[in-house]
Amino acid sequence: MDIYEEIVKLRRAGRRGALATIVGVRGSIPSFKSAKMLVRDDGSIAGTVGGGCVEAEVWQAAREAMDAEKPRTLSFDLNQDPKYDTGLVCGGTLEIFVEPVLPQPTLYIFGAGHVARELYKTAAQAGFDVIVADDREMYANRERFPEAREVIAEDFDHALARLSPGDSAYIVIATRGHRDDMRVLRWAVQTPARYIGMIGSRRKAIAIFRNLTAEGLSPELFERVHSPVGLDIGAESPEEIAVSIVAELIGVRRRAERALPHMSWFHKNRLDSAEVQNELAVVSDDTESCSACPGSADEK
Repeated sequence: MDIYEEIVKLRRAGRRGALATIVGVRGSIPSFKSAKMLVRDDGSIAGTVGGGCVEAEVWQAAREAMDAEKPRTLSFDLNQDPKYDTGLVCGGTLEIFVEPVLPQPTLYIFGAGHVARELYKTAAQAGFDVIVADDREMYANRERFPEAREVIAEDFDHALARLSPGDSAYIVIATRGHRDDMRVLRWAVQTPARYIGMIGSRRKAIAIFRNLTAEGLSPELFERVHSPVGLDIGAESPEEIAVSIVAELIGVRRRAERALPHMSWFHKNRLDSAEVQNELAVVSDDTESCSACPGSADEK
């Protein structure tokens, strides 16, 4: 079995794993330098780093590496540690480097306007595989998104019915109107997507969240929604907004230690606060502009 081919298969299937490689050897060991073992997300393995208790520890470390999405190095002394006496007291030492194998992150952009086009460009440069969906063929086409994995030009309901984002997916909602934003968000919060962001002001987000919870969706579903979307860097142009959004995507992807802003304020019945009620009083579902995007909603 070719481990490299197995890694490609895993990534293409949107799955994860971890690759363990013997990188340092001194003395006698039950394998050889550069020996490799791939641990898949279902626990199965391909290849070997020598078997026995060492391999069992490496398997466990591989599971932890794929969960944390960070590499680590393990050291084993087969001379002194009695726990390796089941056939592995070989007299040597070895170091094993364990690195996560992760699928290319997929970014789903709903809406194909000015911000979406710039977001597609910036996200692709940052390593995201992009899928764009919009119900307007004049916007959702290959001329505007030539290197996207897929460009979907059809009604949002039909598009959503055939998309199945996994837990390595990122979703940004930037349609031309609040009703379509709400339609996509209703679907998005019920997927395992790693990131969900929606362009718009806080007032707009409150109004949409309020409507969706009135439909019966649990408030907890909105805890991971980022809206207003992107890092607050004072962005105004579509290009700047794209940078702010991709910066936030990278923060989530790389598990930034600093907490990123999101909609946790929505939780714990804060919809009933006087502040929220005052903001709701000035919401206009048909005319409110997006605070993260200059111009009218139709220009998104």
